[in-house]
Amino acid sequence: MAVLIDPPTWPAHGRAWSHLVSDASIEELHAFAAALGLPRQGFEGDHYDVPEDLYAAALALGARPVEPRVLLEALQHSGLRMTKRRGDKGVARAAGVELASGTVADIDLLLSARPVAEARVFAAMVFVRDAAGHFAVVHSVRRQEWGSPGGWREPGESVRDNALREVFEETGLELEAGALRPWGYERFRHVSGPLVCLPERDVLQTFTATVEGVRPALSASLSDTSARRWVTPTEYAALCRDQFWWPLAERLL
Repeated sequence: MAVLIDPPTWPAHGRAWSHLVSDASIEELHAFAAALGLPRQGFEGDHYDVPEDLYAAALALGARPVEPRVLLEALQHSGLRMTKRRGDKGVARAAGVELASGTVADIDLLLSARPVAEARVFAAMVFVRDAAGHFAVVHSVRRQEWGSPGGWREPGESVRDNALREVFEETGLELEAGALRPWGYERFRHVSGPLVCLPERDVLQTFTATVEGVRPALSASLSDTSARRWVTPTEYAALCRDQFWWPLAERLL
């Protein structure tokens, strides 16, 4: 097992950068980055960007210097490389997540202002806030946990219509399609158990939306949620920080 770093030759923001990876585990990479003083927000899904002034410190901590080609090969060989579109930002990888259906999946979490191609999306979720920055949360009967409103896409339904319908059914809030802003997505890879998504239809799209007023009344038209309420960002974190999707919501805070 090793942490690898390539030379600081990648220009951005007025200085040069290196890439820092692990050839063994994301946990090893996070631990090394923390020791180096890199913020968790600097994680890019499979690597950290390291400014040139920390390159020597990384070597002193035990990072092995390699050429970019060797670093990429090690990342690919380890199975830790996170593929993504240009401009998307990987924020976390949740391995071996057991879903309410009994399915076990590895899930990549990525930030992106661009929606994923509709053909790949099987569900949607919306981070709904009011004018004061409070979040609307609902308690799922099936999952027995709190979260933001969302759910499965119905046949013939667009992704935005999926998101709008789920918000209305679970909170009673009627949003305009233009209120939805793509925030990121969850990409699922089936490991075991029931097949809930296909390799070519493997994405849950997330949006953000802001409603007028402070804590407007919430209601529900179906019985798949048992409670709903507005919460502060601190309360939102206390309720949901242990959910696999939390790193996407955390970036809103």
